[in-house]
Amino acid sequence: MADHLTRRQFLRQAALTGSAAGVFSTLAAPASGDSRSPNDKLNVAIIGPGGRGATNLQGVSTENIVAICDVDDRRAAGAFERFPRAKRYRDFRKMLSELDKQIDAVVVSTPDHTHAVASVTAMKMGKHCYCEKPLTWCVQEARVVRETAARHKVATQMGNQGTASAGLRSGVKVLQAGIIGKVHEIHVWSDRPWNGWAQGEDRPQNTPPVPAGLDWDLWLGPAAKRAYHPTYLPGRWRMWQEFGTGALGDMGCHTMNLPVWAMKLENPTSIEAESFPMNDATYPKWSIVRWEFPARGELPPVKLTWYDGPAFRGTRPPKEWLEGAAMPGNGVLLIGEKGKFLQTCAFGTSWKLLPEDRFRDNKEVADIVQATGGVDHHKEWIAGCKVGLPTKSNFDRASRLAEMALLGNVALRVGKRIEWDAEKMQATNCPKAEPLIARPYRDGWSL
Repeated sequence: MADHLTRRQFLRQAALTGSAAGVFSTLAAPASGDSRSPNDKLNVAIIGPGGRGATNLQGVSTENIVAICDVDDRRAAGAFERFPRAKRYRDFRKMLSELDKQIDAVVVSTPDHTHAVASVTAMKMGKHCYCEKPLTWCVQEARVVRETAARHKVATQMGNQGTASAGLRSGVKVLQAGIIGKVHEIHVWSDRPWNGWAQGEDRPQNTPPVPAGLDWDLWLGPAAKRAYHPTYLPGRWRMWQEFGTGALGDMGCHTMNLPVWAMKLENPTSIEAESFPMNDATYPKWSIVRWEFPARGELPPVKLTWYDGPAFRGTRPPKEWLEGAAMPGNGVLLIGEKGKFLQTCAFGTSWKLLPEDRFRDNKEVADIVQATGGVDHHKEWIAGCKVGLPTKSNFDRASRLAEMALLGNVALRVGKRIEWDAEKMQATNCPKAEPLIARPYRDGWSL
């Protein structure tokens, strides 16, 4: 086993650095089963190169960018200019169908409501897939994405980049080592939504013309048909219930990532929420969501509480709980029997143990931090594509994190406590939740 782990570490490092050409094709195969050296370049297709997609494009730019797809010519202009040899598309379905064997891997950076259909279409064709968080718009999509990735044995990664950091990975190890004792209570807070999103708005009534260069029907994808309005894009789609997943979807898969991983949280038994009065168009100006998780082996039951919307209400845990530490704008507090763990940023890359005097010279903590390294998030996925090594934010784990966040949105929208049966994928006490758990797709779109 020691030899096997050393070999895997060797392969990963070689794939991440692109060294030792020609050695690896005989040692390991990528997830799709094709033989590939870490020095061989992947043929990558990009779906959505604007906004966050531009960062993802840069992250995989060491590979061959063979195709770029965007429904908006204006958003894609910079990418088209930078990669003039890449074939240009508006419809990812047409791109994948026409190029098929010319594509090894796909990066999906579209709005939330088209994440699943783009990712699943690519994976069914045997393409490795990188998709932005929160991975999907609804719980049923998260299940389909997870099952499709497993069935086709492709390398996958969700775009919660803090997962790759030494800070987050060492924090997970510290918590799992039991240094603060058993944890029964977790609090997570966010500075979202920002004022630019203006959550709480009603649906616009006027219908301005669609701008030149934008295919509005393709932008809608599987969502119900509605008239174009500039309030939906480029970035404000996050606040609209039909397209985005609000503050929870935007930041939950970042900020909750470390505690969910460390405490092995999945399949809550109940979810309830309170919020600023909601309409049926956008997410609320502030919200507080609570999940209850049962015991997991030797780990005790846990209650996790999420807070967002500080511009409208001081939704934070009490400051005195932080033992004199500063209250970060985005953070996590795990309350253990022997101490507390404070994550001091949204991405889990920095943290401290409280009270600080008690843990300042803790050798076990120091040893864990010293021994834990990080990697580049995009390179880890590229390595997974090339030599078949698992990524830390693969769709199996990422879909469970996303599902948890998305259930919070279901509780917000139905306005009552949900009793959750994970195996049946059902809110047993709330039939009105069904279209939010498994959304209907409009004609022409399917998983």
